[in-house]
Amino acid sequence: MKKLDARDIKDMNLLKHYRIIRRWACRNNNLLDADLEVLIYLDCFGLFNKEDFKLGVYSYSWDNRRFNRLLKNGWITVWRERNRTTQKYNIYKTSFKCQQLIQRMYRMMLGEEDIPTSKRRNSIMKGGSYSDKVLITAIKNVNNDKNR
Repeated sequence: MKKLDARDIKDMNLLKHYRIIRRWACRNNNLLDADLEVLIYLDCFGLFNKEDFKLGVYSYSWDNRRFNRLLKNGWITVWRERNRTTQKYNIYKTSFKCQQLIQRMYRMMLGEEDIPTSKRRNSIMKGGSYSDKVLITAIKNVNNDKNR
């Protein structure tokens, strides 16, 4: 098995349209940019505890309610409850909904799937503000780019 290096990732153009795909994911799922990036970080762990979460959020703006908000909105689920005797703390994992969103973002970055352009599946396409109109043009450019 060949080890990936920086040149291979650059040749795949993996991060070429990351910003637009991230904006689409955040707007259509009511997430903040930092929340989505923390979820991507936690998805790499598989199972994690609250200490792993705290280590992951050091580089983002301080939001004391982030963990509880992600748990309440169903982005993080409890994998194992603590029982105060043998298990001292809960173990969490990213939810199925979160894993599906992240996998979809990866498929979009690889060019296997286009960003939705219907108003029903993409709230940006309604064009309510100037930034939405700019994003609509950017989404069309991403979908037309065959070198993703």
